Amino acid sequence: MKKNEILVTYGKDYAAMTRRLLQEADLASMIEDRERRIGIKPNLVSPVLPSDGATTHPEVVEGLLQYLQEHGFQKITMMEGSWAGAKTEDAYNVCGYKELTETYGVEFRDAQKEPFVAADCGGMELRICACAFDVDFMINVPVMKGHCQTRITCALKNMKGLIPNAEKRRFHSMGLHGPIGHLAAKIRQDFVLVDSICGDLTFEDGGNPTVMNRIFAAADPVLCDAYVCRLLQYRTEEVPYIGIAEALGVGSADLDRAVIRELNHAEGRTVLPDKDRILKLQEAVEDVDSCSACYGYLIPALDRLEQEGLLTDFPEKICIGQGYKGKTGRLGIGNCTKAFACSLKGCPPTETEIYEFLKAYRENRTHVLLEGQ
Repeated sequence: MKKNEILVTYGKDYAAMTRRLLQEADLASMIEDRERRIGIKPNLVSPVLPSDGATTHPEVVEGLLQYLQEHGFQKITMMEGSWAGAKTEDAYNVCGYKELTETYGVEFRDAQKEPFVAADCGGMELRICACAFDVDFMINVPVMKGHCQTRITCALKNMKGLIPNAEKRRFHSMGLHGPIGHLAAKIRQDFVLVDSICGDLTFEDGGNPTVMNRIFAAADPVLCDAYVCRLLQYRTEEVPYIGIAEALGVGSADLDRAVIRELNHAEGRTVLPDKDRILKLQEAVEDVDSCSACYGYLIPALDRLEQEGLLTDFPEKICIGQGYKGKTGRLGIGNCTKAFACSLKGCPPTETEIYEFLKAYRENRTHVLLEGQ
């Protein structure tokens, strides 16, 4: 498979689709030496079933493992670290990966329990889990999803699972896009196998899956993410980390020179994310360097309030993020706002906790305001 190629297939037998895609890409020839250490990086962001649209379907990874082992590759390690606030072990069990590793006899390394090394990533020093460097060929298996803070998440952002939790939080204080782009300059991605089966095109933690029954592959993670932008009708400029990674020599975002080859045809209509919905929900929030987990639970909670007609004329802006540590205010979400007059504890609090907290706050606040009149 060439760097400027993207191979796409559609269907419902995900393991078989994966095997066909890998055969067409001739992945075995790309890896070459059967003694090379192969890393597989799925997306197990939290203990959410793949059918909810947030995590990589185990059937895709199963098809990958079958292909690799049939071609004589045995030194295979899966690795992942869930987002801060969730345990990788829980996602590993819930999403079917414990059974998968036991069936195929492959190692699984929990990046949350790994030591880290400080590395120069294109002029930016970042802390990366040791397992990321213990491979000769990295296969990234992300989910194509929407993201409340970066619009899309796929190949480049999925590598954020291979940094320590403290570094994940620091990424947000650094602006998120910059460190994601620079991380790509250090963690190798030799092949990208994208689970585009039923990703949530609005929320990164799932809950609103969009059935697409599609899997695609690329040898360039930058081109892969540029293609995702095209599918979801975003300009690559709207996802700055793509341009940053490209400028660092990680790959090319030039889709005009890409060869996109569909092995079969899709059934049904094209589905796009509801961009206006996210923007409307974000109007209720004052965010300063919030972590993905905390913000990722807040937005769906707000969506629930909106559906019940409770977000209109909400009495206060909702503050969230590391930028509020040690500061005071009226209404806040998470431990970073613990000095606020009214704050929900948690790092992060869950979506349901946020929903119930904000619903109660609105009802109480509205009652106080009415009494004051």
